[in-house]
Amino acid sequence: MLATAACTGVPSPAPSSGTQSGTPSSTAPASGSALRSAPAASGSPATPTPSIPDPGERQLGWGPQQKDEEAARAAVAKMSVEQKAGQVLMPFFTGTDFAAHAATMERLHLGGSIVMGDNVPRSADGTVDTAAMASGIGLLQKAARADGRTWPAVIGVDQEGGVVARLRAPLTEWPAPMSYGAAGNAGLAADAGRALAAELAGLGFTADFAPATDVTAGPLDPTIGARAMSGNPDAAATLGVGFAQGMLAAGLLPAAKHFPGHGSVAVDSHENLPVQKATVAELRAKDWKPFQAAIDAGLPMVMTGHISVPALEPGVPASLSKPSYAALRGMGFKGVAVTDALNMGAVQKRFPGESAAPLALAAGADLLLMPGDVAAAHAAVVSAVSTGALPPQRLDEAAQRVVTMMMWRARTPAPPAAAPGSGSALSQRVSAAAVTVLAGPCHGPMVPGSVRVAGGNDQDRARFAQAARAAGMTLGAGPLVTLIGYEGPPAQGDVVVALDAPWPLAGSAAPAKVALYGRSQEAFNALVAVLAGKAPAPGKLPAAVGPYAPGTGC
Repeated sequence: MLATAACTGVPSPAPSSGTQSGTPSSTAPASGSALRSAPAASGSPATPTPSIPDPGERQLGWGPQQKDEEAARAAVAKMSVEQKAGQVLMPFFTGTDFAAHAATMERLHLGGSIVMGDNVPRSADGTVDTAAMASGIGLLQKAARADGRTWPAVIGVDQEGGVVARLRAPLTEWPAPMSYGAAGNAGLAADAGRALAAELAGLGFTADFAPATDVTAGPLDPTIGARAMSGNPDAAATLGVGFAQGMLAAGLLPAAKHFPGHGSVAVDSHENLPVQKATVAELRAKDWKPFQAAIDAGLPMVMTGHISVPALEPGVPASLSKPSYAALRGMGFKGVAVTDALNMGAVQKRFPGESAAPLALAAGADLLLMPGDVAAAHAAVVSAVSTGALPPQRLDEAAQRVVTMMMWRARTPAPPAAAPGSGSALSQRVSAAAVTVLAGPCHGPMVPGSVRVAGGNDQDRARFAQAARAAGMTLGAGPLVTLIGYEGPPAQGDVVVALDAPWPLAGSAAPAKVALYGRSQEAFNALVAVLAGKAPAPGKLPAAVGPYAPGTGC
């Protein structure tokens, strides 16, 4: 089965976390002072004269400066069509043979690659072999420069936290992004984005396809769920921008996704084409708000989703729709528009044989993520240029944007990378700030010193047990704590805990209901502290859960 990226909603083992603080700017600071003093004439006072601004330092509104764009234009002008076609492709590969994939990157002049779960080298104990991971990425970067390029490749990953995290221990595991919405703290989101990104940057990654700035519609949303930070568009905007700016401060390129918004459609685009029936005015008032905020903040990438918007172009995924890209550019976006994975069902079922690649470029995409067969996609792009189906200037524009972004990234100083696992304390802070009590006591112990635990998976129960032992709580007798895992059904017990999206709590009759939004050891530590009455539960519901309105909590 083909790997799929970016909006993958498949659960993976639990998450854990990181530290850092501050909310950085998304653009490099301009250099040079506004005024410089001219030499003083004999006997007369020095007169300040206006300096002549360096035109190369003009900001482009998405990170890079004019000098980056000019250098990229010059570089792309020297490329063959085959080289340009490679610059706009970002494929996946299977297994851990980085050398073989590096040869493909070199042969096709690829602009980058995404690392999926099956590409991650493992140590004997099953954890990530970080040395091998860094070495593999190094091979890909070397291949990208083989034809004389001076800028790095886009080596990306899907690392959102929660169920979408390709690299786990010894890296910090992070709770689901909905934790930031429950905590309601943009500074905390920025700190987490920075800490998460710093660990990835330490392995050589240059991009992370996060955050999901989708606005979730609740249980009718089968794809995003707790990957969304909130069901409130203003909160999703503020938190998403904060998280992304934290990532940028650590040297990693973020991508706001999935325009025009995947959180309010009821079909999973991994399987089929969702249809967003809202008007443009309705989209601007809700689903597009976080993307507008990302654009206004100067974020460098926006990912387009495989979602049809009849108000823009009926029957065509936004990722392949010219009016959809026109709408995105009309919002002021000047950066790199990257498609969601082109091997997903919404595209593959309608555009076989990699025909989607040149169509997406012609529509306005700049970077094509995960074509099913990268060699065939490359050939299709080259052929489309030769036949006139893809205007050469459109390919030039796409390649220039990608190269501009990477030239800027290469020259922008980044702080020292963080060691794997260094974010654990911050991960626990996030979960502790997010724990939400929908029903049950807000003060004092929720359970006595001994409990029973059921539900979840083996790892969930083991992590609960570890947290309980550390807190002095025994297992085997007493009230029943039932854990509801990813998309689990409503459950019964004395205390019911939703570990991912909180929707299953709506159907539970338990006297105490808790939303945790995470399955890391740190999240369970935060949960047990609340159950034992040793810590408050400050979180508020970021989206409605049955009769519980947004904002419900202690």
